[in-house]
Amino acid sequence: MRWLAACPKGIEPLLAAEIRDLGGEVERETHLGVLWQGDLRTAYRFCLWTRLASRLLFPLQESQVDNVDQLYQVARDVDWQTVFPVGASFRIDFHGKTDFVRNTQFGAQKVKDGIVDNFREELGARPSVAKDGDVRIEAQLRKGKLALYFNVSGDSLHRRGYRLQPGKAPLKENLAAAILIRAGWPEILKQGGHLVDPMCGSGTLLIEAGMMAADIAPGLNRQQWGFERWQRHNRKLWLEEVDSARERRTAGLAAISNRLYGFDIDAEQLNAANKNLERSGLKNCIHLERRAVDKLRIQKETVEQGGLVVCNPPYGERLSELPQLAPLYQDFNDATLKVVPNWKLAVFTANTDLSKSIRRPLEKQYRFMNGKIQTRLLVLGEADEKSSAPAPSRIRGPVEAFANRLKKNLKPLNKWAKREQINAYRLYDADIPEYAVAVDIYHDANTAAQWLHVQEYVPPKSIDEEKSERRLLDVLAALPEVTGVPAEQIILKRRERQSGKRQYEKQDREASRFEVLEGQARVLVNLKDYLDTGLFLDHRPTRLDIAKRCAALPKGARMLNLFCYTAVGSLHAALAGATTTSVDMSRTYLNWGKDNFRANNLNLNEHEFIQADCLQWLKEAAQSGAQQYDLIFMDPPTFSNSKRMEGVLDVQRDHVQLIRDAMALLNPGGLLIFSNNYRKFEIDQAALAGFDIVNVSHQSVPQDFARRKNIHMCFHIRAQ
Repeated sequence: MRWLAACPKGIEPLLAAEIRDLGGEVERETHLGVLWQGDLRTAYRFCLWTRLASRLLFPLQESQVDNVDQLYQVARDVDWQTVFPVGASFRIDFHGKTDFVRNTQFGAQKVKDGIVDNFREELGARPSVAKDGDVRIEAQLRKGKLALYFNVSGDSLHRRGYRLQPGKAPLKENLAAAILIRAGWPEILKQGGHLVDPMCGSGTLLIEAGMMAADIAPGLNRQQWGFERWQRHNRKLWLEEVDSARERRTAGLAAISNRLYGFDIDAEQLNAANKNLERSGLKNCIHLERRAVDKLRIQKETVEQGGLVVCNPPYGERLSELPQLAPLYQDFNDATLKVVPNWKLAVFTANTDLSKSIRRPLEKQYRFMNGKIQTRLLVLGEADEKSSAPAPSRIRGPVEAFANRLKKNLKPLNKWAKREQINAYRLYDADIPEYAVAVDIYHDANTAAQWLHVQEYVPPKSIDEEKSERRLLDVLAALPEVTGVPAEQIILKRRERQSGKRQYEKQDREASRFEVLEGQARVLVNLKDYLDTGLFLDHRPTRLDIAKRCAALPKGARMLNLFCYTAVGSLHAALAGATTTSVDMSRTYLNWGKDNFRANNLNLNEHEFIQADCLQWLKEAAQSGAQQYDLIFMDPPTFSNSKRMEGVLDVQRDHVQLIRDAMALLNPGGLLIFSNNYRKFEIDQAALAGFDIVNVSHQSVPQDFARRKNIHMCFHIRAQ
């Protein structure tokens, strides 16, 4: 009998070797997997013992098809009564497209019609179609040929039945098995060696390694098989193979002497690993422990007997992970050099730039696809003299220009910030076009800890994505060395145009707020959870100017802050003795503003916080004429189309009405500070001819933003 064993791309040679070991005769490797021959018993054995395949398919028909009618007819011509009984439900898995089948659902429908019509014509009855059908038929339409297969295995063979807790970034079990085989684990097993996974996650690599060590058939725990309603199924043969596999498992578990260790810093991941381990039957064979990579510890006796360190570290698929990954790879290198210098290392990663931190001789590397991610398995040998040499500076090559510019900026800015008592300011802002990031430093007012907030400006599409990421990694590697700020206190985000309410949404689940000092104010910032931090650094001079002006006004003067964000402008006014009204559409930011007031021991009952569409609120307040203010600060966004607004705000189009309505609320002699960040903004002097308008943009840009004089526009407006 002929079979097609499907597998992930790149695993075909390993699968062919596995088929031979199980008694099959390999015909050839294909883009789908491996074609082979073997009897029914060998197919059952393959289903139980394959560690690498995704599906086992039995070919039914292959024909050239030039149109939909021919596709239907090929499906109808198969003798389906010899494949499965009319009482079984079935489903179609259709793959491929052509000019006449552009939708896989349509292709599946036509194959289904052919099968149903065949049954109805021959038996006068038809089987039912179900998503979880008893029987699965696979249709492959490629290069004008339709191939129909009976899916012998049913659900994907990578599902062994033990992994109900997948973890955060799980590997498929058959990919994990391929990694272990390429890393040389089967040979190390025979030599009595051991295995360590220092970043084990939910434990897939460990469990697959343990199943190899204990001679456990991967399919033994599966509850359902595709062949159970197959007309060729021989239950007696199948049970004989199952009994044989059970006997081998019992003997293997009793004989296992290899030690397997899994470590991870994440308690949630370890919890998932423990549950998976219990279901796998390997609970007594694998040791799990919560431990950071840099705290790696293994018994001396185990180390001396040799073994393999294998791991699947984070790749940095999430931008926010990147700052911590370079030190993680470095910690992995240092820990393995110290604890197991003579062991082999196998690192599965999609980020070969990060893996350069691991200073071991590279023996082999293999390409794999982890889902849609291109990955490599790096197999590294024992440590040599170069491995133990001091780690070279990460500031080498083109990134030296970035590092030198950052050093040049640091000295005068640090002096200026210390003199002005500023502890949140910008260090670098895309000074060199190739390194298009903004770097801000924040000093925790309570602990003196320093944090870097790094924003990557989205590179143009003309820039190669890999080159862009390499530059970003170079920046992240250079920052700790130049600034002295630890990598774990560097937060990375991508700066791009925001729409709707995305700017108000959390970027990460972990809350992290601390206080920074600005003048007399203690301001709460959050570098991790939102796109913005709660403090617009470029408006610092304007906020400090508000504090001075309010201090000069009679006690009880009233200040209005429109589009107030986290109400830091209001905070400065309140600390200077003013009564404030803060208006914003975001409840999140208004609550943040209230927290800012509480942090400064201000009485919230003396100040107003209003959640409203500022355009509508301002319009109604101006029409009523009831509220009068001595100072108004208004910093609208360039554009906003939030669902909570009645209309759309365009600051260039709408600024005249905004200013007129705000001026209607000013007391005689009052001041409107109107600001926005639209760099092409032009104030309509003619439409606002009745007001005295002074452009103070130049004075309002702080020293740390000196390179971007047009970072915002700012105007002082008074009634004539």
